[in-house]
Amino acid sequence: MKRIGRVLTAGIAGAAIAGVTACATGTSEKTETNEQAAPLVAEVTAPGPGDRMPSGRDIGVRSAVVAPNGAAATAHPLATQTALDILKSGGTAMDAAIAANAMLGLVEPTGNGIGGDLFAIVWDPKTGQLYGYNGSGRSPMGATLEDMQAKADEFMDGEEIPPFGSAPVTVPGTVEAWGALHERFGRTPFNTLLEPAIRYAREGAPIPEVIAYYWSNGPKRYEPAFESGMLEEYENAKATYFSPPPREGSLFRNPDLADTLERIAYKGPDEFYRGETARIMGDYFERIGGHLRYEDFAAHDGEWVEPLCVTYRDEVKLCELPPNTQGVAALQMLQMLEPFDLRQMGFGSADSIAVQVEAKRLAFADRAIGYADPDYSSIDPATFVTPGYNLARSCLIDPEKPGVARPGPKIEGEVAEFYARVDKLSILGESREDYCARYLIPELLQRDDARPDDSKLNDGDTTYLTVTDKDGMMVSLIQSNYRGMGSGLVADGLGFMFQDRGQLFSLDPAHPNVFEPGKRPFHTIIPAFAFRKDMPGCQTRAVAAEVACRYEPWMSFGLMGGGMQPQGHVQIILNLVDFDMGLQEAGDAARWEHVGGCEPTDDLNGDACESDMGVVRLESGIPPETRAELERRGFTVECCSANGGGYQAIMRDFESGAWIAATEMRKDGSADGY
Repeated sequence: MKRIGRVLTAGIAGAAIAGVTACATGTSEKTETNEQAAPLVAEVTAPGPGDRMPSGRDIGVRSAVVAPNGAAATAHPLATQTALDILKSGGTAMDAAIAANAMLGLVEPTGNGIGGDLFAIVWDPKTGQLYGYNGSGRSPMGATLEDMQAKADEFMDGEEIPPFGSAPVTVPGTVEAWGALHERFGRTPFNTLLEPAIRYAREGAPIPEVIAYYWSNGPKRYEPAFESGMLEEYENAKATYFSPPPREGSLFRNPDLADTLERIAYKGPDEFYRGETARIMGDYFERIGGHLRYEDFAAHDGEWVEPLCVTYRDEVKLCELPPNTQGVAALQMLQMLEPFDLRQMGFGSADSIAVQVEAKRLAFADRAIGYADPDYSSIDPATFVTPGYNLARSCLIDPEKPGVARPGPKIEGEVAEFYARVDKLSILGESREDYCARYLIPELLQRDDARPDDSKLNDGDTTYLTVTDKDGMMVSLIQSNYRGMGSGLVADGLGFMFQDRGQLFSLDPAHPNVFEPGKRPFHTIIPAFAFRKDMPGCQTRAVAAEVACRYEPWMSFGLMGGGMQPQGHVQIILNLVDFDMGLQEAGDAARWEHVGGCEPTDDLNGDACESDMGVVRLESGIPPETRAELERRGFTVECCSANGGGYQAIMRDFESGAWIAATEMRKDGSADGY
């Protein structure tokens, strides 16, 4: 009964979020998706959530945290507590973020660990600058495209790099990123940051409900991969994680990980890449027939990068990291959505979701051909947010029906002068219809390229965390092993799993994201950061002083979940700006997710994936009438299985100066402060 009760509650809780009656939506959803539960719903009132006090809207399921000094939001309560302990002892937000990330690698190995990669955006109040760090690793220098194609031929019908085993493993960049970020922004001794994770790894770390659920899926993936030969070695992973998988409420011990973290803590991050740990990793891959060697680890370096930013409604500035991540897709979507009056359309309406989905499809069409390691690509990442480019692309959006989502011409350098003369100001004095009538030139905005459909980028197991401190430092950090818990490979005695991020290379030699030795693959994980004008305070001051309002550091946030991430970033911004939600409400509100279409792992030429409209997945809180209307307009809709992701956020209250923190109600995380 416990499991059935949860299923029933989910539909009703979602209905309450959307502001529709619980009984009607809960009953109709379960009649469609769980026929066995229908008699139970008819006979008794299904259990549901309680009622919140009338202090805000029904969308929020809990209050945001308010803290005057520092705050943390992570995917596990123990990681949040660890971050706060570091802050209270005098550490910076970066110190606390590293300590929390180390803890998450222990208690949430389903999403992250030192076998994966890391990206971060940091607001430094001392310099008044925003910094970005790309901590992603590269493919083995001894592997070739022919090697990867052979693996694809053997296990994946020649179409893609296998998801498990040594083929998709790239050098883990997390530990090096910790070192670089700590050197610039840390204050607490590095060993102190890893000591909490080391202690819990030896004594036992608590595993909550959702993490335990994901953890239990591991053997279902890895055992068939091992039996087929794709996964060359499984005993180490089985002994470390699955003997048996921890259940909800159990304590998980990982003494091998404790030993590894202890070496890193007291010898420094370089130990992972050039010390004993690096030797063990190199020997392990040689033993199982993989391509990584000690020299690959020793050659690794992360990279400081400049975040790309766009403004939205002259009120918010969203910043993302450039490729090899997919953050630019969120920026493109916001620029395409600006001409639409989403506030008037209303949250959860068919019009609102339709234009958002179409913006996503257009942005992802560009993502499919142009997001790659910039060291190997001739495409300037700023190309995708050139003034006027996405504004003109938005003319292809018709809220009444889905269109063909092809990439734009500027990607290949065609008709650059066309976009150079399309100025954002030109739409401010006219209707969208008049603007598009003047600038919509179909032969310039659409291409004839075609690529096969691929949806594997919707997968991804990730953790996102954010920490802020009393000095005003804000850290937005995301870290991942990618699909599943990673590749299924655990080196002898090290206690962590290697990522399988290399599966996101293309096998097409003409693609900028094609596999090459020593190259970084396309990445789905993206941290986010936003600035905002102090409305209306800055306007009052600006009038008095006759100066323009400035964008101030405002929010550090992220949302996990493969291809859902840029879609989720945009939905959070829209919820806050266009739909006037609070920080916790913005994350609790029902989400949509579009899947399908072209991907950066595809061939450049093949079947026409642009003509594939894909599927719009809706959480149960989106009203049934919205779903019906989207279907009438030609969208394929599924309910209720959207990849909601995992949201964490901290924002500054400009009036009080306090931090406001929120966490994902769909998972195990917590937000707290002091």
